[in-house]
Amino acid sequence: MFSHAALAAAPRLLVIGDSLAAGFGLPVAEGFQAKLTAALRAAGREVTLVDAAVSGDTSAGGRARLDWALAEGADAAILELGANDGLRGLDPAGTEANLAAILDALAKRKIPVLLTGMLAPPNFGDAYGVAFRDIFTRLSQRQGVIFDPFFLVGIAGDPSLNQADHIHPNPEGVRRIVIRILPVVIRLLDQVPK
Repeated sequence: MFSHAALAAAPRLLVIGDSLAAGFGLPVAEGFQAKLTAALRAAGREVTLVDAAVSGDTSAGGRARLDWALAEGADAAILELGANDGLRGLDPAGTEANLAAILDALAKRKIPVLLTGMLAPPNFGDAYGVAFRDIFTRLSQRQGVIFDPFFLVGIAGDPSLNQADHIHPNPEGVRRIVIRILPVVIRLLDQVPK
């Protein structure tokens, strides 16, 4: 059990994302953010989560509402955007520019970032898939960025881990994402000045 003082001192973790981080199709308690918060707490890490995940959002949408997302302040951020850009076949150059602008704004505020990568669906062809993947590879080289190459690794394409739409993780899929990403999020939180 954490004291009120510990809660007040907890770092503010901003989650900028789309339906994958927003928990689309799931009860709030089964979504990524609730499960991540619970896993961090179980690991002895209290955070104040700032939810800036919007289902259907593209990188442009995330960029447009960044000032709003940062209005309450943040000590660290998870940037989970790009899936909807890939699903819509948007120009990778535009996606990269949007994500770079978000990373620039966070860097300017000295907010450490966990950038989660995304892969494009195969229906747009190999060339698009490579160009899309390379966005995240390039952005991952930035100073102050911790990189998780693919948010849905081990989940995408597995019917037993996804909802009926074959896109969004079911509760078991979310549980596995959280288990896998937890050490990376702890590493992110370790970057927050004490």
